[in-house]
Amino acid sequence: MDMDMNINSSVSGSRPFLEAVIFDMDGLMIDSERFVALSWDKAGEEMGYGPLGFHMPNTLGMNRKRREAYFLEQYGPDFPFLQFLETYRRIYFEETQKNGLPLKPGLVSLLDYLKKHHIKAAVASSSSAEHVLGNLSKNHLEDYFQAVINGSMIRHSKPEPDIYLEACRQLQTAPCKAMALEDAPNGILSASRAGLYPVMVPDLVQPEENLKPHIFQICDSLEEIPALIEACFTIRQDQSILPEKQRNP
Repeated sequence: MDMDMNINSSVSGSRPFLEAVIFDMDGLMIDSERFVALSWDKAGEEMGYGPLGFHMPNTLGMNRKRREAYFLEQYGPDFPFLQFLETYRRIYFEETQKNGLPLKPGLVSLLDYLKKHHIKAAVASSSSAEHVLGNLSKNHLEDYFQAVINGSMIRHSKPEPDIYLEACRQLQTAPCKAMALEDAPNGILSASRAGLYPVMVPDLVQPEENLKPHIFQICDSLEEIPALIEACFTIRQDQSILPEKQRNP
């Protein structure tokens, strides 16, 4: 993490208050996107389209509807998206059951840090409720979060701001007092458009120059986030009362 890269140009004078940190999930909290790309490759080969995992970086942050539109645009209106969906999910399940799905380095220690300092936390993922809640439950992470937003709960997926605005609404926190942690360009744009502090922790995709004006800071891993918070933000002393945990309907 280059502390001079974006911080000095983003924070001047008194340090802003930070009340909440909002997490993307895939590629940020869990090391899942490589398994998704692998399952897309194998599904494409089974269906006669050849490996399809190279499309993964172009669809990061999209919900199912936008991802389907992407594939129909790439392969025409006859592309059997539902078959592709069912096939790659089967392969993904098989691969993750066999190999496990590791958490990203520093995740649990960061969540403990936020809890200790009474900073609210939420998940904002474009994935399905089953995927999001299942991963939280499997890794015993549910109790760290006061809100969990999935792709079915909002009208427009990333890069539109809806999912981050909904997360802030449920946390009862103004966007200007929240940090977003993202690994992909669509998520960074979503958080930026919602008015949060977007922090990128790259996974499969490195930020291009045209994305950098939307990024508050780039970190190599989640292990760097506590130091970033302490260097750039003020934490209110009256944040000990967190909102009652919100659950998906």
